[in-house]
Amino acid sequence: MLAVKLDHDDHRPVFRQIADEVRRSIAVGVLKPEDSLPAVRELAKQLKVNANTVQHAYRTLELEGAVFVRRGLGTFIAALPRESRARQGTVARQIAERMLREGYRHGLLASDLIAALQEIAPRR
Repeated sequence: MLAVKLDHDDHRPVFRQIADEVRRSIAVGVLKPEDSLPAVRELAKQLKVNANTVQHAYRTLELEGAVFVRRGLGTFIAALPRESRARQGTVARQIAERMLREGYRHGLLASDLIAALQEIAPRR
């Protein structure tokens, strides 16, 4: 199930935040190929944003090949091509950069953040 939380202090446009959350959910395995995304109007209502904003996010993901549309049925997660590993690395770097900026704002060092991640990350 897709859980999107918007950050109104984030400099990224709302449609980009939505798309990034979908990508993150795919990367961590919350969303798998053939899973359906919430309907545009349903997600827009949940997030209290304009439906065009959600549609823009979905269209962006469709152009990237991350999702596909079945007319009349909805938007679904696409099978992950081999290139998605490189994309996951890019997304991971973007998240890490945001985490470092936020940590630095609060007086934390990179080593503090790494220790916290290791503490809370599930052991595999």
